[in-house]
Amino acid sequence: MQSKISSFFKSPSSSSPPKCLQEDPSSFSDDDLAVWQNSQHQFVNTYARRAAPKLILRDQRSEGNKGQQSEVLPKPISKDLCSKPETEACGKVLNKKRSYAQFHLDLGQSDFNLRACSTCGVKYAPGDEGDEKEHKIFHKNYTHGIQFKVFRSERVVHMPCSEAGRIVLVLDSDPPALRNKLQEVIKMMEIELGDGWIFHKLCKVYLFVSSQRVAGCLVAEPIKEAFKVLTCSVDERAKCAAKKNSRPNSTTLQFGEVILQREAMRKVTAVDSLNVLNGNHNGAVVCEEEAVPALCGIRAIWVTPSNRRKRIASQLLDAARRSFCMGFVLEQSQLAFSPPTSAGKALASSYAGTTSFLAYKPKNVGS
Repeated sequence: MQSKISSFFKSPSSSSPPKCLQEDPSSFSDDDLAVWQNSQHQFVNTYARRAAPKLILRDQRSEGNKGQQSEVLPKPISKDLCSKPETEACGKVLNKKRSYAQFHLDLGQSDFNLRACSTCGVKYAPGDEGDEKEHKIFHKNYTHGIQFKVFRSERVVHMPCSEAGRIVLVLDSDPPALRNKLQEVIKMMEIELGDGWIFHKLCKVYLFVSSQRVAGCLVAEPIKEAFKVLTCSVDERAKCAAKKNSRPNSTTLQFGEVILQREAMRKVTAVDSLNVLNGNHNGAVVCEEEAVPALCGIRAIWVTPSNRRKRIASQLLDAARRSFCMGFVLEQSQLAFSPPTSAGKALASSYAGTTSFLAYKPKNVGS
């Protein structure tokens, strides 16, 4: 049996039939014929193992190893490469970044688009990061003062009581850096006092600097005459104020032995002082017709809201009296004030010690 199996798989040396079949075909059996047919009609399939792919790497460590080769198995193909990208699925872009926008409901709010700050008066858009950041910076500059560092060429007015800060005198002939800083302070003053009239080239400006910020500013100018304010106008306004304040004041809270007092800080309405003496404002003062000689006119004085009631305005007035005129010191009653607001009128009366203080009409900046 083994011999038949071996002969079946053994390849024939020639394709010719066996000799027995060539000599006498009748003597050839059926088994021999089947073996011959199988041996002549078999198909031989040869399989060879395919060699693994090779990756040629050049060793760059040394010049002698440049010819060396090392076999590295290739990285398997990722499934992500075989699959289609998400951006091409169904012909639509799926992985595009979405932009989210904040929507608001308009229900008739008065400050729907812009909100006005009750302290500094700036309008900004709530929720807008840029607007809120700018408002925060401006609000701090308005309430606490513009930042003011030490300048090499600054002119300090020495005062007996100047522990809380220093007073710097600024003239029009000072360096540009100092004059630019002064313009920033003037813009803050114009929010409450009106714009276009506060400063001109002949003015002397006194800045009260505390904690590297301008807490107060006084603008003085040389004048030749002033007018004495009549006390009747002040008395009449005092009576009107007494009627308005007749109702009880509820600014104090008491919890047992603890008493808390609330100080309401309100924004002063902007007033153009040039129009006050012309009767264009209810706070106009009435002066005598006869003029008196005067040398120093207080054109404008302003203190930041967070530094008021700290005698900063009085210190600025003292500095102006001591340094405005070279060689002598002016008396408190010799200072003349431009048409003041209600708060300025109270300051002038308190500082001069009389309700009949001097007032003058300031000239326009262009004149």
